[in-house]
Amino acid sequence: MKINTFAVLISIVVLSCISNRKQSGIREIDFTLIAKNNLYGDGNEGLTKQNKIITDKSTWEQLITQMNSVNNVSDDFSETEIDFSKYTVIVIIDEIRGSGGYSLDIDIKGNQDSMLVNVTHVEPEGTSTSEITQPFYIVKVEKNDSPVIFK
Repeated sequence: MKINTFAVLISIVVLSCISNRKQSGIREIDFTLIAKNNLYGDGNEGLTKQNKIITDKSTWEQLITQMNSVNNVSDDFSETEIDFSKYTVIVIIDEIRGSGGYSLDIDIKGNQDSMLVNVTHVEPEGTSTSEITQPFYIVKVEKNDSPVIFK
């Protein structure tokens, strides 16, 4: 009787672990870096701290125009022509910082239910410039209907 009970408990634990793995299925999501830099317009670009999902050309062009309103930052983008039938653009813009040396890093994981964008705010080490900056990070990912969650 003890052996049967033990066998049932082991079976439940194993099946539970297999079920959890199938449900989570979390994996790294490949993305293409478009730009990782700073805006240097003292906030005159009018961009607030935000996480944004762009799925159409018009919204993308509006963002580029706004980002370029003080300095032509899009000149350093790896690409500006995006095929929105295949890709979604993820934009992270940090708050305006009173000095240089700040940046952003991201990693993206997901499964069939959602995509999780982990944003890391990197602070300067040691002495930094006194220039006002606003870090941003822009990537494209393959089009996916799953909701995007920023953390």
